Amino acid sequence: MKNLKHILGTLLVTALVFTSCTKNDNDDLVIPATAEEFNAIKDQALENITQNFQFNAEDGSTTFTSENGVEITINGSCLTKNGNAVTGVVDIEFVEIFNKGTMLTTNKPTMGILPNGDKALLISGGEFFVEATQNGVTLDTSCDFQLIIPAALTGGPDNDMILWDGIIDEDGNLAWAENKRDGANGQGGVFAEGNNYYAFIGGFGWSNVDRFYNDPRPKTTILVDVPEGYNNTNSSVFLSYDGEDTGLANLDTYDPVTGLFSEHYGQIPIGLECHVIFISEDGGDWKYAIKAATIVENGIITINENETSVVTEAQLTTIINGLP
Repeated sequence: MKNLKHILGTLLVTALVFTSCTKNDNDDLVIPATAEEFNAIKDQALENITQNFQFNAEDGSTTFTSENGVEITINGSCLTKNGNAVTGVVDIEFVEIFNKGTMLTTNKPTMGILPNGDKALLISGGEFFVEATQNGVTLDTSCDFQLIIPAALTGGPDNDMILWDGIIDEDGNLAWAENKRDGANGQGGVFAEGNNYYAFIGGFGWSNVDRFYNDPRPKTTILVDVPEGYNNTNSSVFLSYDGEDTGLANLDTYDPVTGLFSEHYGQIPIGLECHVIFISEDGGDWKYAIKAATIVENGIITINENETSVVTEAQLTTIINGLP
């Protein structure tokens, strides 16, 4: 009898150990992604849309056309490497993002930095990354390069658009700072003419043609509770505003004590209809959940493990772009 009790006790302890792991409703053991796995899938998504061009610096001003019809004009005579004029073949990396599905998978949301340091949603006419290198060494430019961007890619021209510079923090997250220089038409380097945006950019890196989302309703903060085992190192939470196809907000603050993601700036309109999106990695694919919500003051939105699914990058992009 004592042996039987010992065996039963051992089995009970073992069962308790296993049930303390995260499980879904089907009692399948859930092993959350590591930070490395989550970062890797985002890096792969960015690599998947990176375009590459080459030109000879001695050819002077050279124009490339992207997959989406953006014209990139770079003057090779303005390029320098470690302060010296560049000659020979130059490699160009180019990224263009026009929809919230790609913003999400590449971790490039449209959050603009307000004058007080808070962040709020931007509506985008296109996010762009341009880098010039030679033999692996990053080059600089002493003059502007130009982008001619078809406005039809983001719903048509908008004269309120201005130019923004991308700032990536130590965790690899991107936010946008207004480009303060006086540019064409006094709009910080970008203007709309005909069916195009014309952007004049003074340095390589991330740039964005954007304006702040405008909603007169009172604003609030919100909190999002995600499945057990997930935090800001192995998952992210985004907000897709209904009716906006070219902007994506994210909740960039996480409290390890409460386990909640937050939009703590108080910039979310009360009454806004939106979709809360949780993402992570699972076996090299994307784990996600989407929950429709109407924003209430100081609301808490909960996403459970049994609401998640696993899809490919292409499937997730299509799903996000299909949101209202």
